[in-house]
Amino acid sequence: MIPVPVLMIGAHLTIAVADPVPTFNVEPSCRQAASGDIGIKQDLSVCLNDEQGARQQLVKEWGEFPSADRSLCTRLSRTGGTPTYTELLVCLELARDARKLPRDETLGAGR
Repeated sequence: MIPVPVLMIGAHLTIAVADPVPTFNVEPSCRQAASGDIGIKQDLSVCLNDEQGARQQLVKEWGEFPSADRSLCTRLSRTGGTPTYTELLVCLELARDARKLPRDETLGAGR
């Protein structure tokens, strides 16, 4: 028989594994950036390296973001084109930072 505390630890690990950082194919987006199709022309290798760095940061910080934000930002990143880790990371950081703003400092308050 497995003790209850061990089961609780195992359940926590199952939850963490169930929601990993998504896997994106960023090459199409970086190829578009390299061709200049989506704005300023960027070197393909630089773009791929940036995306790899963003993914590594996501892996480190993934558990710090609320699961609702992770879910929403992942869906938003996949909407309307090829998703990127940079896009996902920025979405998560904006959601986190927006929560830190004082509630009374909304647009139009005090006017």
